[in-house]
Amino acid sequence: MSSHAQALPPGQDKSDGPRYRPGELLIQFKKDITDAQLADLFQRGGLRLRKHIQTAAMKWNGQLGITLTATPLPVEETIQMLRNHPAIEFVQPNWIYTHQAVSDDPFYTDGSLWGMYGDATSPANQYGSQAGEPWAAGYTGSRDVYIGVIDEGIQFDHPDLEANIWTNPGEIPGNGIDDDGNGYVDDVHGWNALNDNGNIYDPANDDHGTHVAGTIGAAGQNGLGVAGVNWNVTIISGKFLGPNGGTTADAIQAIDYMTDLKIKKGVNIVALNNSWGGGGYDPALLGAIARAAQQQILFVAAAGNGNFFGIGYNTDNSPFYPACYNTTTAAGYDSVISVAAIDKNGAKAGFSNYGANTVDLGAPGVAVWSTVPNGSYASYSGTSMATPHVTGAIALYASSH
Repeated sequence: MSSHAQALPPGQDKSDGPRYRPGELLIQFKKDITDAQLADLFQRGGLRLRKHIQTAAMKWNGQLGITLTATPLPVEETIQMLRNHPAIEFVQPNWIYTHQAVSDDPFYTDGSLWGMYGDATSPANQYGSQAGEPWAAGYTGSRDVYIGVIDEGIQFDHPDLEANIWTNPGEIPGNGIDDDGNGYVDDVHGWNALNDNGNIYDPANDDHGTHVAGTIGAAGQNGLGVAGVNWNVTIISGKFLGPNGGTTADAIQAIDYMTDLKIKKGVNIVALNNSWGGGGYDPALLGAIARAAQQQILFVAAAGNGNFFGIGYNTDNSPFYPACYNTTTAAGYDSVISVAAIDKNGAKAGFSNYGANTVDLGAPGVAVWSTVPNGSYASYSGTSMATPHVTGAIALYASSH
């Protein structure tokens, strides 16, 4: 049987297309919906309620929320049947997203941490992030600047990270009570939207999120392992990726958690790091990105690791989400920064997507050493690794401006 005749896996309409959760739909209802319209909609689609998501950030914006439903019918067929129903603003798949990495301050001094070098550092590399140069001038970051890592979880007690991981001052760990009244129980170091709890670290699966965090803010001048772009910063975990990726529904909750911290608690979150992608056009996710943008939170996103064969493509022609979103209509400016990967010679990595209009800049993304679980270190490559260099630079800039 030829490859073209083989059945596609559930949740994928073409072999190289974005994936979604089979049997799940996300629906934005209209504000003036009637009970009769709601009953008709559920009957037509054979729908069952899975979960209604109305985050504090949605309430702040006067939004009803997003409803996650189950259907026994094919997703695309159901969307076509329901998209013009008078009860809904839009209906979409529950897209699946995955991280954008592939496997591959002793590491700084021995030449391994090239992504932190600059023209005038020792060792030197003009294609590094130049982080070493502001360090030499006394700019090493500030713990008054906060970054949200929307990703897998983070080893919060990693020896090279623990000094820079957020601890919620209003929460008592492990008592099962929402001590600070923010709607999240035991959110001590962030929130796990994947499992709806405060456990942000799984040592078996959270290597990617821990690696990203280390590039942003592994402690410097401590004689250990690596140094992040910021020696001092505060990192908050917004976990939504697991072993099988993550979904739109969970990504929204992770992003809105950060927006809510800024709105209600005044936490100085300047940017979110998003080293993931892969879904189709996703208005529900764009809404969450826009809500963050309205609170002056930048959204730094991986440009993507190419096609099925790992060859980078032009996202001007084939958009890669969420890196290709634009928040100008909703927020008055575009908060999304799309990051490609370059190697130590300044060349675009072969796997990295590109685009004159849809990719903003390149950053070190090949053979990047950083923190991983169990107090260890590893070298990864990907636009996932390039992205936190840019997020880290934003935090470093914010620490002195």
